[in-house]
Amino acid sequence: MRRKFPNGPRMNLATVIAGQMLPKRFPFDLLTFTTKIARDFGDIAYYNLGLLHVFQLNHPDLIGEVLVDKADKFHKPRLMKRGLRPTAGDGLLTSDGALWQRQRKLIQPAFRHDRLASYAGVMAAHAQSMMDSYREGEVRDISADMAGITLGIVVRCLFGTDLPREVRDISEPMLAVLDAANERLNSVLWTSWFPTIRNLREKRAIAELDAILQLLIRTRRAEKESRGDLLSVLLAAVDEESGARMSDQQLRDELMTLFGAGHETTAVALTWTWYLLARHPEVKEKLDEELDSVLAGHPPSVNDLPRLPYTEMVIREALRLYPPGSAFAREPVEDVTIAGYDVPKGSLIIISPFVLHRDRRFFPDPDRFYPERFAPGWGERIPRYAYLPFGGGPRVCIGNGFAMMEARLILAAVAQHYKFSLEPDELIRPVQLVTLRPSSPVRMKIGRRDGSSLARSQV
Repeated sequence: MRRKFPNGPRMNLATVIAGQMLPKRFPFDLLTFTTKIARDFGDIAYYNLGLLHVFQLNHPDLIGEVLVDKADKFHKPRLMKRGLRPTAGDGLLTSDGALWQRQRKLIQPAFRHDRLASYAGVMAAHAQSMMDSYREGEVRDISADMAGITLGIVVRCLFGTDLPREVRDISEPMLAVLDAANERLNSVLWTSWFPTIRNLREKRAIAELDAILQLLIRTRRAEKESRGDLLSVLLAAVDEESGARMSDQQLRDELMTLFGAGHETTAVALTWTWYLLARHPEVKEKLDEELDSVLAGHPPSVNDLPRLPYTEMVIREALRLYPPGSAFAREPVEDVTIAGYDVPKGSLIIISPFVLHRDRRFFPDPDRFYPERFAPGWGERIPRYAYLPFGGGPRVCIGNGFAMMEARLILAAVAQHYKFSLEPDELIRPVQLVTLRPSSPVRMKIGRRDGSSLARSQV
């Protein structure tokens, strides 16, 4: 007789709620939980939270079935939409069906290869500006530095150079709404209507961001000319079938989505990259050799990237160990079958790249930081959908090319001149929120590389 559901842990909804209300007394580590499920129950596991059926998929074949083979039978979960809609509205991150398909098609030209190349100079300039503030021996919060540089880059790429004064102060409300979304998505008790301090702070921040975006949209529509930035591309986008352009509300939602996704994920990825390099000087040494040989002290350009394969391998390996999107979910819009089990409509399908990327079946010695595993041809050496730092299938991250170019350029620009060392008492662990954030500020001491081209040129 076939089992109705796969094996899995016994869950108590009261325990989950207690953990959110009293986290110090009832600590709950979601990463440890999902990792243990994969270890104990195999490729597919099941548990329930009250009336909610939850299935965790731990094999690339099953994940490919959901993300690709039966993609039309799955939508973004209602729980996630509830958490992100106050900020992102009906942008790409939260929309589904015909609206998502239309918006994806309109936005895609903004991320063509030739368009991406035009942003490389902006990225290199922001990296140089950050380095200009560094002082030998000072201790910096590298996570804050990465958040600052990626936010500056996304603002510049979205809106160009000639920004109104109001937009230059966008970082504080943007960080406030991202923090609120993090808290909301990890709380089963959240209500938006209750006037808590957090809710009031978020509402003020969203109102401030809305005013800024509406000002920019109105100004650009009146200009009727392209500045070559992402907003200009979105304003010019025309639906081929209807001839319609995006409304002001649609533009607002997509800009807010690009703000959050384009800033937070790359900042987190770079933070973990610096953390790993500080703990593995042998990898940093190989990276330095490549950068000195190829760049010889010059700022990296988009044309240098094909000649920096090890730099890319370092980024890809950091994304394997600490994928910014450490888990994501889907919800079946009708009853489906996965691995021979009936999955009811409205269930929650959990996919954890963090768990998948540390599965020794696909990545030997999975806890080791070993960039060489991403040497040329790596895609043929592992199963498809075993490596998902940007998701997969039709809903793969639209900005993955932008993010990879940005991460490589920033890493190359900074690493050729500087080395970062962790403070002795720093105890950093990953915490799964909207992104895989460090548990505390990543404090590092700044040091110049004695052998770098910059150091030699200043002697």
